[in-house]
Amino acid sequence: MQDTIPPSPRQTVKQPAVTRRDTTAPATPADTLPKRVNTDTLPATPHIDSFNIRISKDTLDAPVHYQAEDSAVLLVKEQKFYLYGKTKTEYKDVVINAPTTIVDQQSNVLTALGSKDSAGNILTRATFKQGSSNFESESFEYNFKTQKGLTKNTYTHEGEMYIKATVSKKIDPSTVYIKEGYFTTCNLDDPHFAFKSNKLKVISNKIAVSGPTHPEFEGIPIPIYLPFGIYPLFTGRHSGLLAPQFTNNQQFGIGLEGLGYYHVLNDYFDVTVRTNIYSYGGWNLSLTPSYRKRYRYSGSFNLSINHTKFAFKGDPDYNLVKTFQINWSHSVDSRAKPGTSFSASVNAGSTRYNQYIPNNPYRNFQNQLYSSIAYSRQWQGKPYSLTLSANHNQNNTSRLINIILPDAGFSVATQYPFQRKEMVGTPKWYEKIGIGYSGVARNQVSFYDTGHVSIAKIMDTLQWGAQHRFPINLQLPAMGNFFVSPSINYEETWYTHRFSRRWDSVNQKVDTVSSQKGFFRDQQMSFGLGLNTNIYGMFTFGKNSRIKAIRHVIRPTVGFSYKPNISKRNYDIVQVNANGQRLALPQFEGNLFSPYSYGRFGGLTFSLDNNIEMKVRGKKDSADRKVKLIDGLTFSSAYNFLDTAFKLQPIAMSLRTTLFDKISISASGQLDPYQVQNGLRINRFVWQGSRFTLGRFTGGSVSASTSFQSKPKDGKKVTQEPGRTTITDPRLLADQQMLADYMRQNPAEFVDFNINWSVNLSYSLTLNRRLKQDYSGYTSEVYSSVSFNNSFNLTPKWNFSTQGFYDFNTKQITMFTMNIAREMHCWQMSIGVTPIGSYKFFNISLSPKSGILRDLRINRTRYFYNY
Repeated sequence: MQDTIPPSPRQTVKQPAVTRRDTTAPATPADTLPKRVNTDTLPATPHIDSFNIRISKDTLDAPVHYQAEDSAVLLVKEQKFYLYGKTKTEYKDVVINAPTTIVDQQSNVLTALGSKDSAGNILTRATFKQGSSNFESESFEYNFKTQKGLTKNTYTHEGEMYIKATVSKKIDPSTVYIKEGYFTTCNLDDPHFAFKSNKLKVISNKIAVSGPTHPEFEGIPIPIYLPFGIYPLFTGRHSGLLAPQFTNNQQFGIGLEGLGYYHVLNDYFDVTVRTNIYSYGGWNLSLTPSYRKRYRYSGSFNLSINHTKFAFKGDPDYNLVKTFQINWSHSVDSRAKPGTSFSASVNAGSTRYNQYIPNNPYRNFQNQLYSSIAYSRQWQGKPYSLTLSANHNQNNTSRLINIILPDAGFSVATQYPFQRKEMVGTPKWYEKIGIGYSGVARNQVSFYDTGHVSIAKIMDTLQWGAQHRFPINLQLPAMGNFFVSPSINYEETWYTHRFSRRWDSVNQKVDTVSSQKGFFRDQQMSFGLGLNTNIYGMFTFGKNSRIKAIRHVIRPTVGFSYKPNISKRNYDIVQVNANGQRLALPQFEGNLFSPYSYGRFGGLTFSLDNNIEMKVRGKKDSADRKVKLIDGLTFSSAYNFLDTAFKLQPIAMSLRTTLFDKISISASGQLDPYQVQNGLRINRFVWQGSRFTLGRFTGGSVSASTSFQSKPKDGKKVTQEPGRTTITDPRLLADQQMLADYMRQNPAEFVDFNINWSVNLSYSLTLNRRLKQDYSGYTSEVYSSVSFNNSFNLTPKWNFSTQGFYDFNTKQITMFTMNIAREMHCWQMSIGVTPIGSYKFFNISLSPKSGILRDLRINRTRYFYNY
């Protein structure tokens, strides 16, 4: 049933007499036809209708629409409507749904009633919605005219806050007064916890203010009172205080961390100030402005100052350390200025800054810092491109800082100087000759952060260099299934340092004779001809076999190249041991650019890449499935006809595969085909002897990883591993780093209870053969380790997880962490213990899940460092 409520009886409509000038003929008897009148000959006369409607002052200015699934009763004398059964009432932007609705036309008051069972329990509540304001109630009254209302046992939702009111009064579309109110972040009808206040005022999407407040858990009041409460309900950015967190640190004392203020300056700029204060007198201050202009650029800057004190002044362990750190990130939208880009990622500061960050072992042992500021431009319609950058890296252990400024690169795309401006017919072979250019210029200074650094000492370490490349290539048409590509490459490098070495027969070692600074050049030239193709092989099985076919793809590549020994004048042939063995040692070693290799090369380079796939027949009503057996198996080497001693070059191998779509394996290695005597290679193949072998293993690595997990209990929930969400907004990078650090320290607070169990394993093995500094031979370095990360749901609400790292070199578990998590619906509890490793700690945390109540977190953490 649907209708519109008629106007109130007090609404009067007065219609005066209508004056009308008649132009029609006189009335005629009923049986007489009227005469035809030619209206075209009649003069024009005005036609005027006038109405004067007077509306009562208390009449609504819009109709009230209603629906009732069951029935509607109109009491004319009382001027009331009774609506029954899933009623719906609409007035302007107000929508009211209730099992029973009563509309009083005299007072313009609507009464909505919920339904109850025989025991008096609420079955269905009445709902009210106006704009962004909505609530559910046992019953309420609403005045259409004044837009005021009175409700009983009302539930409403503002942001993350759920509010229950015994009695509430709505005085305008956005303001509500509440008597005996409960507010919580638990979304159950009977919440696990709540804060009770006898008086509460709520302004929708702005703020809520309460009188004296105390918490209740499972309906049990806790005798802890706050005199008043202010709860922001704003959406979007707004200025405000940042609440601190209480902490207890054995190194710095008792403190408050995170106390600060966030201020919005305008739509493009905001600033965050945070500070940490400790009882021993130490403090930390960080200033973080951020900026953003849509479709143009965005970025953030952070300056942090640490004033760290250990113990009290006068104590034997007293120590004062002053450090700082600067971070800057900037990015430009590619649509702002096509062809031009500018980006910055700066992470620099005192080498001891990370060491004194409290309760963050990951940062404490982070020894490498890197920075980069880059500008690039690609000229539209031109083959030129320019790159300018400034780079920085520092080692916090050695305290060595390297600054590269500027690092410039300029390149010209391949040009075809012999190509005709207007191509007609088939191009000649020489028209496909292309030449390009790429150049790099670099400056670098290095110094140690010792506190006694001068500009003169820094400039004394200044190094600069440049490198130029001129590639020339020719595109030849395909020769059947083979593709041929000849090329010529010329390179030139500029250096600033040169030194010579000789054998010191007295001290039995290689010694430096002289070192020079100046401008030095070295060149290299090479000629090449490449040939490559693809070979396909297929082996099919019978019709009754589950395996349908196996396909093998071979991609051989053969190259003919020649490189003269232009750089031999920049090498010293020096005796390197007491046996009289001699090596070619480069004079430009230690410059910004590596020296060119020694010797001539004229011969073949070859590689063989393999890919093997298997096709498995599908079951009924399913398609065939491809299974990758080997993603890539590659062999590569070279043979130098011009080398008098070592013609066959080392053989490089690599393997990539995924077994059963679960185990990822990658391996690489290098085989030397020559034997070793007294630690140095000799001109004798390894297979020239009593036993056959492909080569002498000189180095390689193997890594394997796998992960297994149960099916999600709720398939509709998308499982997103915490911390994997990519954040591109530079203003949020600092918060992302803080969140990542917190998650790393408290993994139990981010358990996915939707997965009953998960197992993650990874293994790595690395072997290096390194030449000793005295050239007396090689030494082997082997590193092997395994890491694991497992999670199991002991019950639907309890989770146990472990993660660790085992080092086979030391035969010890270098890191092991156990965590227990308890799912508590709107709260979470976690216990973490790390009993071994470089740092040991235990952590107990109890906190609500809601972000607006994160300051109620109860945490006890203690670290034990082994420096």
